[in-house]
Amino acid sequence: MKSVKWIIGIDEVGRGPIAGPVYVCAVAMPRAAYRAAKWREGGALLTDSKQMTASARERWEKRTRQMKKQGQIRIAVASRSAAVIDRKGIVPCIHECVVSVLRQLGLTPQQCEVRLDGSLFAPKEYTRQQTIIKGDSKEQIISMASVIAKVRRDALMTRFAKLYPYYRWGENKGYGTAAHYKALERHGLSLLHRKSFLKRYLTK
Repeated sequence: MKSVKWIIGIDEVGRGPIAGPVYVCAVAMPRAAYRAAKWREGGALLTDSKQMTASARERWEKRTRQMKKQGQIRIAVASRSAAVIDRKGIVPCIHECVVSVLRQLGLTPQQCEVRLDGSLFAPKEYTRQQTIIKGDSKEQIISMASVIAKVRRDALMTRFAKLYPYYRWGENKGYGTAAHYKALERHGLSLLHRKSFLKRYLTK
């Protein structure tokens, strides 16, 4: 383990929605700094982004930008649109994003320990990698990646909501809520919907 210089956390946001892109984020922190880090910002504990309030997520996302600017961490984000998800499938898209964010970090694989949430996995050259179920609530480096990905995707869906207000993406962020499905029944599919997730609406 002495050769490990960096701890990397990776998480995805947006696997399940019926509209909008999927996002993957990787955060890299020097191993010694990670072990010594404190995980509260403005009283908000860093944990699974879904368990945090929107204001807590935004405080932490702002903090990560400061940490990046100060050279304390590296951040990489990749996404795939609904159209690409329809063409390639959600799982291949997520894996492409994982590969992309690791390349963006620009770190030597042999010097990294990669911790991934859920069912994610890194390319085989990252020999020190661990997939952790509910990792976004167990490992803060994964939690940080989760928060960054969610804040950025949520902001994008809120902007998209201005183009298609009847789907209420500002509230549901593209997930299949009752109101979202009701809007689909009335207005049909938009260019930002995942048609492969909504095949029964293609004939409407």
